[in-house]
This record gives sequence, C-alpha cells and structure tokens, in this order.
Amino acid sequence: MQFNALSPTVALIILVIFGLLWIAFGYFLGRKNETLDDYMLAGRNVGMAFAAATAMATWVTSNTTMTAPQVTYELGVWGMVGYSLGAVGLLLFAPLAKRIKYLLPHGFTSGDFIRERYGVLAWRVFLVISLFYAFGWLISLGMAGGILVNALSGVPYHVGMTFILAVCVSYTLLGGLRAVIATDFVQTIIIITGVIIIAYLVISNVGFERMHTDLQTERPMLLDLLFPAAIMFLFNNLLFGVGEIFHSNVWWSRAFAFRADTGARAYFIAGLFWIPIPIVAGFVALAAPSLGIIVPSSDMVGPLVAGRILGTTGAIVVFIVVFSALASSLDSLLAATADLITQDIYRGHINPGASDEQCFRAGRYIIVGLGLMTWILCVPRITTLASLLYFTGAFVASAIWPIVFGLYFRWATGLAATLAMLAGTGLGLLAYFQIGYYVAAVASAAVSLIVLVVVSRLDNSKFNFESLAKGESLS
Repeated sequence: MQFNALSPTVALIILVIFGLLWIAFGYFLGRKNETLDDYMLAGRNVGMAFAAATAMATWVTSNTTMTAPQVTYELGVWGMVGYSLGAVGLLLFAPLAKRIKYLLPHGFTSGDFIRERYGVLAWRVFLVISLFYAFGWLISLGMAGGILVNALSGVPYHVGMTFILAVCVSYTLLGGLRAVIATDFVQTIIIITGVIIIAYLVISNVGFERMHTDLQTERPMLLDLLFPAAIMFLFNNLLFGVGEIFHSNVWWSRAFAFRADTGARAYFIAGLFWIPIPIVAGFVALAAPSLGIIVPSSDMVGPLVAGRILGTTGAIVVFIVVFSALASSLDSLLAATADLITQDIYRGHINPGASDEQCFRAGRYIIVGLGLMTWILCVPRITTLASLLYFTGAFVASAIWPIVFGLYFRWATGLAATLAMLAGTGLGLLAYFQIGYYVAAVASAAVSLIVLVVVSRLDNSKFNFESLAKGESLS
C-alpha cells in the first residue's frame, strides 16, 4: 500500500493557490506586451538578476528533481554526480550566448541561425530534431507533474498532470516570455531555499552512516565506483546536457532576450548555482533501503522518500519545490517551442508574408495547441521519465557540433551539418535500442563530429559571418 505524506485536499489546495498566483502574475505582466518582441523575447532587454534566475530555474526541471533520484536509485553514486554534469551545458553556453547575440542581433529562434548559416535542408532537419526533443521534454514534464502529485498525496496521476499543464499554459499564454522570466525569478528563490531545507532534514533524520551501511547490505552496486553502466551514464549525460542546451530554442530565445552584456555572465552564474541541485535531489534516493520503502516505479523514488522521512511539513516543502521546478521549465519550453513553430513553421513555411501581428495571434493559438497535444501524449504514461528523456539524447547530441562549428568556423558547410545530424541521430538511436539509454548521446555526438569534419573538409567553401548580422530575412 502506498504511503501518502499529504492528504489529497492539502495537495489540491496548494495547487490551486500557486496556480492562481502564477496565472494572475502572467495576466499582470502580459499587459505590457505591445509588440512581437515583447511577447516572444521580453523586449530583448532582460537584466542580470532575471537572466541568471530564469536560466537556472529553467534547467532545474522535474527531470532534475525527480529523474536525478531515479538514476541515483538505478545507477548509484555516479548517477547523481553524472546528472550534476548537466551544469556543463550552461557553463559552455555562456560564450555561445554572447556570440549568438552578436551574430544575430535581430534573431528570434535557433532555427533562424541554422537557416541563415546552413540553408533550407539543414534547417528542416534541425526543426524535426528540435520539435521531437521539445515534445519529449514537454511530455516528461507533464508526466512528472502527475507522478509528483500522485506519489505525495494519492491524487490520481491524470488529475495532477492536467492541472499543472493547464496552469502553465494559462500564464504563458497571458504573459509570454516576460511572464515566464518573472515567475522563474520567484521560483528560483523557492527552489534554492527548499533544496537547502530538504538536504538538512534528510541528513539529520537518516544520517550518512546508516545510509551507507544499509546500501552495502541491500544494494551494494549503488556504491560501486566501477559500475560500468554508471560510468557510461556519466559521459552520456554530459553530452546529452550539452546537446539539450546548445540546440534548444529555450536557451537561444534567452540569448536573444538578454542584454548584450548580460548573456555570458548570466549563463555562467546559473551553471554554478545549478551544480549542487541534482546531487542533493539524487542523494535523497539513497535513503530508500534504510526506510524500507517499496518503490513501485523508480521515477517515484524521490517524492516517496522525501514524504516518508520529512512528514507532512516536509512533504509540503517538497511539493512546492518540485511544483516550482516543473512550472519554471514547462512554461519556458511552451514559450520557446511556440516561438519556434511560429517563426520557423508558420512564418517560415505556411505564411512567409505574415506580419508581426499575425504571428502574435498565431503564437497564442500554438501555445494552447502545444498544451493540448502534450496532455494527450501524457495520458497513457507508457514509460519512465529517464527512459523518455534519454531517448531524445540521440537527437539533440547530433546537433552539438553543427551549432558550435557553425558559430565559430567558416568552413562548416550546410551539407555536412545536414548529414551530421542525420547520421548522429540514426546511430544514436541504434545505440539506444541495442545497448541502453545511457550511451545514445555519446554515440550520436561522436558520429556527428566525424561526419561534420570529414564532409566539410572535402568542400572548400567559406561562410561569410557578416551576412548574419544584417538580419533582413529574420523578420
């Protein structure tokens, strides 16, 4: 029988209070949106405090607070350390953000760069990869919301999932990126404070010595530093995190939205603050054997352990922290994916002559459509969070090198980038199914690098970076 730290009534009250607060906040901020730049990019004038907060909060996803415990429960110490390497993506994106702002001062999306830098064919391949990843992440976030509510309170999975999706869609629809960034600032404060409280209470209630002894007795492999799958996960997660950030419009839209002198510092600060979050979240899972908890699904281990050892008050803290982490990522992904579809599919393919006003309206419909599609795909709950998330690793890792070389080197060509993304994705998926989720990104990135360099070197063409800054075709 599942232990529930919160009553369904308390859980629903928390959801309603926070949901109404975020929606009201979105409505208030949305009144300031007068142009497409305001709605999609918060006026391109976001300062340091909000910039660092939104980057950090967006990367503290449900996958951080719930999948980190899952991989720790499955892979041990290297699981939580490996997950913390996701910070490398933020740190490495810091100089890229500055470069992006310089090369595309009028850009809207990551797709704009790929189209202008590599041509239409590479652009379309990149869009397929980006949208596939975006839906994978959206589904994992929606699933995590339902799992969280169910694990801590017993409220049915579908009820929690539906409510959280509805709230995030509502305030993102009303306020655009301006509302997303402002709520992220508040959510960052909640997340950092809550994680500190949770870590202290876990250590004081269970203790290192008891956890270590029970793990040696019941699950010794979790302490094995030579656990092969865990070591592979270490490198896979590093490349997966880099691929996620480098290609995703979530991070490109912020590079465009931040002030020119802000992006690099904001991403670097966010990366440093993010490092301990998955370690603390993963550490919680190691207490499961000591507490004799029966874990029905490994992606529920985090909230189950926290609820058991922290009691009702602690469970409320966990609930609020993970809900904030969910919202801070879900709203960002909804806004960035809607921007990508609006700019690159609606304006780029369906209605090339669309005005800013038409794109403004289309973007709102697209946000609602994304929310509805995510809900439909979350209903079956066909897999675990980690399996779903790392399936997309084969896709995103293939885009790392086309992005990096495309930003800095003239010799990278469109044909090479296209083949690199296709080959990397294909071989990464093969590795995922034939070996495991913990090698998909490694295989994809390696193949993509080889193909990009070899094919580019067979062509003597050189790209003119000055053409990007003109930006005539970006609006």
